[in-house]
Amino acid sequence: MALLLGVDTGGTYTDAVLIRDEVEVIASAKALTTRQDLAIGVGGAVRAVLEQSGMAASDVSMASLSTTLATNALVEGQGGRVALIYIGFKEKDLSGHGLADALKGDPCIVLAGGHNHAGGEATPLDGPALIAFLEQHKNDVSGFAVASQFATRNPAHELRAMHLVSALTGRPVSASHQLSAKLNGPKRALTAVLNARLIGMIDRLIGRAEQVLTEIGVTAPMMVVRGDGALISAAQARERPIETILSGPAASIVGARWMTGATHALVSDIGGTTTDVALLRDGRPAIDPGGARVGPYRTMVEAVAMRTHGLGGDSEVHFIASGLKGGVILGPRRVLPVSLIALDAPERVHETLDSQLRSSNPGEYDGRFVRKVQGQSVEGLGPRDEALLERIGNHVQPLGDVLRSRMDQGALKRLVERGLVQIAGVTPSDASHVLGRVDVWDSEAAEKALLLFGRRRTGAGNVLSRDANEIAQMIVDRLTHQTGLALLEAAFAEEDLDFELSEDVLARHVLMQTGLQKHKGLVRIDTGLNVPVVGLGASAASYYPAVGVLMGTQVILPEHAGVANAIGAVVGRVTMRRSGTVTSPGEGQFRVHLDTGPQDFANAETALNTLEDILRTAAIADAQAAGADDIQVRVERDIRKAEAEAREVFVEATITVEAAGRPRVAQDARP
Repeated sequence: MALLLGVDTGGTYTDAVLIRDEVEVIASAKALTTRQDLAIGVGGAVRAVLEQSGMAASDVSMASLSTTLATNALVEGQGGRVALIYIGFKEKDLSGHGLADALKGDPCIVLAGGHNHAGGEATPLDGPALIAFLEQHKNDVSGFAVASQFATRNPAHELRAMHLVSALTGRPVSASHQLSAKLNGPKRALTAVLNARLIGMIDRLIGRAEQVLTEIGVTAPMMVVRGDGALISAAQARERPIETILSGPAASIVGARWMTGATHALVSDIGGTTTDVALLRDGRPAIDPGGARVGPYRTMVEAVAMRTHGLGGDSEVHFIASGLKGGVILGPRRVLPVSLIALDAPERVHETLDSQLRSSNPGEYDGRFVRKVQGQSVEGLGPRDEALLERIGNHVQPLGDVLRSRMDQGALKRLVERGLVQIAGVTPSDASHVLGRVDVWDSEAAEKALLLFGRRRTGAGNVLSRDANEIAQMIVDRLTHQTGLALLEAAFAEEDLDFELSEDVLARHVLMQTGLQKHKGLVRIDTGLNVPVVGLGASAASYYPAVGVLMGTQVILPEHAGVANAIGAVVGRVTMRRSGTVTSPGEGQFRVHLDTGPQDFANAETALNTLEDILRTAAIADAQAAGADDIQVRVERDIRKAEAEAREVFVEATITVEAAGRPRVAQDARP
């Protein structure tokens, strides 16, 4: 018997499942995700699922982890402070692909160096300037990112910079050529920056998860889900944490297919922080050809074609004062539900809420709290940030008690982005508690917080509402509306329509929205979705029936929808891809671009075969290192030729080798 343990660490819950022989879920359990030490939540969920099943930890044949940690961190703008070494580019190139925005003021140096399209050195690397930069910042960043011009043609300067970073600072370093074999330097640099920002966070998660599994008695090796749904070893995930963005959503699609057998449907997974939407076509999720998009960033990571929205059960509820009636809007930031933080500090939270309700004058920060996240590194903080962090201390605090000026709001924003503090406020989860749809946290605290929220004044000068249930329904209705928009955007993105408007504009178009209301006047307008929606996530059963009514389509809610990510974590395959390029810099010259530098051949077929052999060996080695067995290899050649003087001329070729197989431990354990 093969006993597979799947674990998913989400923004709010950590899920665990046990699957027997890849065909039957025998137990599932949840535990609250513990941001200060994610392994506590992992341990709680694993212990619960083992107790529920009656199985021994030593019976587990394979453990696998999917996580929304990297996705959530990028959506919320969190991660470590990093430095970018940008070689051979111009200062203005920093604005390309949102690279400057992603740096968020972190250190950066633009150095002379880099190579040309053919792999030849364009300018020598400015070593002295690099050494001076490393000495200056070696103690105030958590890692370095390196991107050199045409590094995918010749990575020599990136390799030299990596060596100096390791020798002089000891900090982890992310090189762009190791993350993607494609051109587009600024986009590769962005991917390297995000990878460097995530390294410490993902390394801590995996290390502590392995530690807690060992303590429980699980001796099987641990796998991690990649952004395309494939499995990789924990060691590989630690080296390239950027590849785990969309890990959780990718696992949910794999899990949805396994649970429902659906071949053509929109899969929508609602978590605490995000709603992730993807299309299942012919039973497979498509890989995004442009690279994974998360929040504002378009990376070069191969991942499922997934649209991620900052919308979930724990999305921050914002008040809209404009208009006579006012209203609410959700996200994109996640906050702790008041009903949840009340479990951690019940006396402090209720005393504060009661005091605020007794006050005749509503306060700007009513119903909002803040707490420090323990165990996080604090290098590079400014004086104001440090002072605010010290005032917050180690206990739950009313937000209004720690903010003493408008300038403190900027400091608070920076601390939240660094993952050093968490804010609590009104969320859809609180609304669901007030409406009686769920009852797992403190419903009384949620009701008080919603009453405080409802005291705000609309554009007409009236309070929003004095009824907690009315406010709660307003919030849930808004969640239904924004979920519908997310589904429509994903559907329009996959449609082959000759419209000049973007999918987000089409989803919000007045005719589309009027059609959802089934308008029947002189003109009949009827719009909606023409494919079923598979609703996943712990709260899907609460929210998605109304979404189905709004979209006029069937909603499928699988039995184990709440743990789809954990299921997908163990039913996937190990898949490794390696890509390389052959160019022709001159007549009768065919150049293979390798990690060790360019290598020339006099014959195109010899060059192609040499590259394919090297990529095949590397991909199989990667798959074996990830624990795959019975490995199958697939090769794709994309050869570009041009017509010149009545003959075909070789221009460039890209070879991609894919090696895939089931994890060895799971396969060997099967009867």
